[in-house]
Order: sequence, then structure tokens, then C-alpha cells
Amino acid sequence: MNRASTGARERSFDWTAPFSAAMVLLLAALVLLPLFWLALTSVQDDAKTFSLAHYRQLVVDPAFVRPLWTTLWTSAAVGLACVIAAAPMAWLVSRTDLPGKRWWRTLILASFVTPPFLGAFAWVLLGGPNAGLINQVYYALFGLKPFDAPPLVNIFSAWGMVFVMALYTFPYLFTFAANALDAIPSELEEASAILGAPAWRTALHVTVPLVLPALLAGFIVAFLQSMTLFGTPAILALPAGIDTMTTKIWSLFQFPPQLGLAAAASLPLLFITVALLRAQSAIMGRRGYSVIGGKSGSAGKPIRLGGWKVPALALFVFVLGCSVALPYGVLVRTAFVRNWSAELAGNLSLEHWRFVFFEFSQTRLALQNTFVLGVSAATAGTLLVTLVGYLSLRKLVWGHRYLAFLATAPVAIPGIVLAVGLFLSYTRPPLVLYGTLSIIFLAYVTKELPVGYQQIASSLRAVHPELEDASRILGATRLRALFDITTPLIRNGVIATWIFIFIGSIRELSATILLFTARTKTISVTMFDLRESNDWGPIAVLSITMLVITFVMIAIIHRFTDARLK
Repeated sequence: MNRASTGARERSFDWTAPFSAAMVLLLAALVLLPLFWLALTSVQDDAKTFSLAHYRQLVVDPAFVRPLWTTLWTSAAVGLACVIAAAPMAWLVSRTDLPGKRWWRTLILASFVTPPFLGAFAWVLLGGPNAGLINQVYYALFGLKPFDAPPLVNIFSAWGMVFVMALYTFPYLFTFAANALDAIPSELEEASAILGAPAWRTALHVTVPLVLPALLAGFIVAFLQSMTLFGTPAILALPAGIDTMTTKIWSLFQFPPQLGLAAAASLPLLFITVALLRAQSAIMGRRGYSVIGGKSGSAGKPIRLGGWKVPALALFVFVLGCSVALPYGVLVRTAFVRNWSAELAGNLSLEHWRFVFFEFSQTRLALQNTFVLGVSAATAGTLLVTLVGYLSLRKLVWGHRYLAFLATAPVAIPGIVLAVGLFLSYTRPPLVLYGTLSIIFLAYVTKELPVGYQQIASSLRAVHPELEDASRILGATRLRALFDITTPLIRNGVIATWIFIFIGSIRELSATILLFTARTKTISVTMFDLRESNDWGPIAVLSITMLVITFVMIAIIHRFTDARLK
């Protein structure tokens, strides 16, 4: 059989249509099915009849009103704290002669990739009201005794929770602001300086209006990140008797479970998230402060800080010391001592490492589950977003916009809300997945879809469709063109996508906490359980293990992205 007849046979059946239909159905099952059961369960009573009793209870019961109010004001406080800290940090890195800019950006990246619940664990060791290391130093310096004198720091409070959440949320706003500043031509600020305006007036009247949309968008992202966190409130606020909506939803799953109330309590978080994401999209799409022409902001002459260099460095030292240096330091210290609250002399030991990796029966299973879920979710997610991205960006089928919408829609679904929807979907026939790794796998794939899709989309946009058209002329089908032509060209982007999904999966807690069973625990859930018995040494060992895995993966990402740019 000659090559021409083979090509004609391949062209006789194009796999694009069936694949697109399959992708739509799969994405709908991943994204829409949990939301359907969430909405349905929220309006049903115990007899499965229509009722708004759950919503009525949310409005009138102080046990639900207080957590909602706490969630809103603490999230707003986190967003404001991020603006106060991250906006000047971004300006200093982008516009001034601040020393060590590259190192500061690296430390901000370290803060960004640190799971917030690990930071919360570390700050319990640092800021616990009596045994925390900061309070121990305070008591020793002033000759005070624990329990007799009030502590200098009490991390078990609403403001302590706000402080820790802000430490691991400010990188979002820093990134928004720094990118906006890098895109603004420095000639505008230079013109202001030539006309005699001092630096502070130039920043207030020229720079701030230009970056204001980015600051508002960053504030919204910080608000949403804080509102949907579970680990930090559970670790820092619950011991003080303070509930947020995420911890309240979690408590509704304790025996006896109140699924209707949990579903109803989840929907306000979903609606707030959708509304704020639409607001963010509108803000970032504004053109009121657009700049036409000009060079990038990095091309101008850096502003000399002079005597302000010390306060500027102090800001970075304080923020990054609290988010990276102190937490990492106390975790390493705790992992290598017998008693974390005692002095180092005669206290060093590898006891916790031996216990975690050789004696603790849950470690092997948790590590195995974590890696199985991470690898499988990353592999399936990468394959899915590659196919969806190809079909939607190349506009090959009718409804390509729906594919893109479904792939990015989970960004509006908080992790714990998704978990409630999945629990309701897969604890009933015909497909019962609760109690297996499969339901957690679905949560991870769904939650990481937007990240993977955006990464693949940026890679696909760099490959001109004419290359695929040439292969089609030579007889290849769309599917063969994708795997033989496009995929090798976006290989580095595919690898980076896989690693991004893997990192997001192994550190996930908000969704996992509602879906795990005794046989499906992950590292993050195991650490959360160890907190109940105050086993801080094993927690520190597992925290360091997770951080090492994360940073190794980040290094691999940099290697492949650097190779793509060369």
C-alpha cells in the first residue's frame, strides 16, 4: 500500500470531533457534577424534600453568622496588609538601586511556594503564648515567668491568623505590582522628576495611579486566597475558639455529619469567589490607565535610595524573615532536637527522623498515597489540558470557548467547596468512590486544571498553526499532528505543567481534609493529625521533606524554562 493511500485513509476519519465531545463530557463531569449535587443537597431536608431551612439557619444562627463575618474581615485585613507590605517592596525592586534584588526575589518565591499550613505550624513553634521561642527569649530578657506574665506574641488569635496568612499571600500582590511596574515606561516618572517633583510626589501622582488596577486585582486575589484557606485557620484560630467558614464546613462533616448545612455553607464562598474573580477580570481589563508606547519600566535609571536604603532593607528583612528565615529555621531546629522548647545544649538528636521514617506506621502509607496521587494527577491533568488547550486555542470545533471555560472554571471553586461537592457526588450509586484514592485524584485534577491550562496555553500560542497545517497537507490527522509536531515543540511547557500540577497536588490540604479515610491519608493530612497530639518533631520532619521535594521540583522547572528561552 503506497503512502498516498495511507494518507487518504487517515484523512477519511478525523478524531477531532469525538475527542472534543469526550473532553466536554469529561470536563462537565469534573466541574459541573459536584456543583449540581452541592446545589441540590443545599435545598433538601432530611426527607429529601425541597426546603430552604439550611439557608435560613445560615442567616439567623450566630454559629454561622460569626464565622462568615470573621472570614470576611480577616480576609480583608490580609488583603490590606499585603498591599501595605508588597506594594512598596515591588516598587523598591523595580525602581530603585536596592541591593540584592535577585536574592530578594528568590526569597519571595520561597515564601510563595511554602504551603501556608506549614507556615502556621512554624509560627506555633515561634509564637505560642508560653513555649514559643520568641516568647521564651522575651521572658528570659526581662526576667519574666511563663503563665505569670502576658506573652509578647500570641499566635492563637484572629490577628495571629491574619499575620501568618498575609506572610504567605503577599507574593501574589507583589507579583501583580512588580509586573505592572515593569510594564510602565520609566520616562513618565523621569519627566515628573525633571519638572521638580520629589520622589514621593512622583510615586503618589504618577506611579500609583498607573499600578492601581494591579493593586486592586492583587488585593482581590489575596482576599480570595485567605477566604478559602483551611489549614491556617484550623491550626491558629480553632484553638482560640474562633471559626471561619472553612473550619465550620469541616466541623459539619464530623459525626454526625450535617451534609445539607455543609452544602449550604459552601455556596456563599463559591458566590463570593465568582463575584470577586469577575471584578478582578474587569479591573485588569480596564484601559483607564493604559500607556501607549515607551520602553519598559526596567530600562530607566534606578532611583537612588540614599539614606532610605536601610529602612528599605529593613522592610525586606522583616517580611522575609517572618515568612521564610524564622519559619524554616525553627522547623529545622525542631526536627533535630528531642524537646523543641528546650535549649540546644545536649538536646540534639535524630530521634524524630528515625521515628518518622522507620517507626511511624502511617509515614510509608502517607508518602505512597501522596506520590501516587501527585504523579497520577499530574500525568492525567497534563494530558487533559494539552488536548483541551489544543482543541480550544486552535478553534478546531464548535464550542471551543466552552472547553476553555470549563478548563478554567475551577479557579472559582474553593478547595473545600469542591470537596463537599465531590463527597456528595461519589458517596451514592452508581459510582461510589469515597474511601478510595480515586475521589482525591478527581479533586486534585479538577483543582489544578486552571494552572495547567494556562501553562499549556502559553506554550501553544508560541507554536504557529502553519506547522500543523503543513503536516495536514502531507496526510496527517489532527491527532497525529498534535503528537508528532506540536507536542515535541511544547515539550518544556508540558514538563513544567506536569511539575506545577504535581507540586499543587502533594501540598493540597483544603480538599483532602474532607475526602480522606484511614487508608487514603496524605502527608499534609498526616501532619494535621499529628498536630492533635502536639508531635511537633515529626511535623517538622515531614514539613522539611515536603519543602525539599517542592524546591527540587522548582529547580527542575527553572531548568526547563531556561532551556525554552535559549
